[in-house]
Amino acid sequence: MKSEQQYIELYNEVNQLIKQKSCEPMNAVRDAAFQVFRAQGFPTQKLERYKYTDVPTAFAPNYGISLNSAAINPSQYIYSISAAPIDIRPYYNKIADAADSITALNTALVHDGILVYVPKNENSDVPIQIDNHLSGNISTMLNRRLLIVLEQGAQATVIINDKGGVHPDDISFLTTQVVEVFCQPNSHLDLYEVEETDKSCSRFSNVYIRAERDSSVRHNSITLTNGLTRNLCDAYLVGENAQLTLNGCVIGSESQHIDNNTLIRHCAPQCQSDQLYKYVLDGHSVGAFAGKILVDKDAQKTTSQETNANLCASPTARMYSQPMLEIYADDVKCNHGSTVGVMDEAALFYMRQRGIPEAEARMLLKNAFMGGVIDQIPLRSLRDRLYVKIEKRFLGEYEKCEACRLCK
Repeated sequence: MKSEQQYIELYNEVNQLIKQKSCEPMNAVRDAAFQVFRAQGFPTQKLERYKYTDVPTAFAPNYGISLNSAAINPSQYIYSISAAPIDIRPYYNKIADAADSITALNTALVHDGILVYVPKNENSDVPIQIDNHLSGNISTMLNRRLLIVLEQGAQATVIINDKGGVHPDDISFLTTQVVEVFCQPNSHLDLYEVEETDKSCSRFSNVYIRAERDSSVRHNSITLTNGLTRNLCDAYLVGENAQLTLNGCVIGSESQHIDNNTLIRHCAPQCQSDQLYKYVLDGHSVGAFAGKILVDKDAQKTTSQETNANLCASPTARMYSQPMLEIYADDVKCNHGSTVGVMDEAALFYMRQRGIPEAEARMLLKNAFMGGVIDQIPLRSLRDRLYVKIEKRFLGEYEKCEACRLCK
């Protein structure tokens, strides 16, 4: 049986139950999304955007599907999608790529989600934090949906934490997540995705961003521990003077697989985008980065910078890097670059000569390498917490600390 066949059969079996648990705007696009998935199946590595991740194999196990939702108590700016205080039809599934099979499968199977809605000129002073804990006694597939709407002049910080939990060694988890972000004129959003799962977890996250005039969006994707991770981010700068920052920080070891794929489309004049992704890979881990900057012919005065820097700390680690530019305007400042290197042995020798143990010296060099990403995080509490976690990760203490339940 092909991987997709079990999901086709699953949808035919449970779609009525899903619709009963859901709401009209989600149900209105559900069957069409399923037909897209049914026609296309899972993307193979022959497809350019998926060339570095074997999607059919990741979806092949027979997962159970979760149709239960954690209760969401409506509070200022946070609601369940099915109980949205606004009409979500102009937003839901409007910028998500309907032709992407992972997005289509998520749209077909998800029955509720979270809405972050900040009205005109309001400011969410306290960061909005969404924690997802994966634990249980059976292998499970979870489908998540997040819709973020910032009206004109609004501001918000949203942090998504994915964490592993207590489960038997033979249990695994598969997560699909689709995030749609709408930033209206002069709004500002900081969005963080922090993954701290384990080798039993496969995670597919697709983020879609629409930035209007004078808006500013900062998106950080941070992978500390995982099994298989595939992150996609498509951003559209549709209003003049929109600004976008995409940053990524990846630590891989053992046989972990981390694939980040981005597309930034400049559709309007005088927009700016900056992109920085850094990887530190050890063991037999595999990293991939493919980032494309697309500048439309009307997007004059575009400024764009794309950088991917990678450190392979093990001779058996592998990194694939593919930065791309596609420019149709003639008055732009765009550049991109990529580096893949190994540990600086001269710097390591220098530090050891001054009495620093080798393990600590390696940790300090790796920490310094990651600093270019972490230092850009304006939220000090998160920045400090990540530095502690990264240091523990490089010292080999992270896994033991996270597995301990004494302080939980």
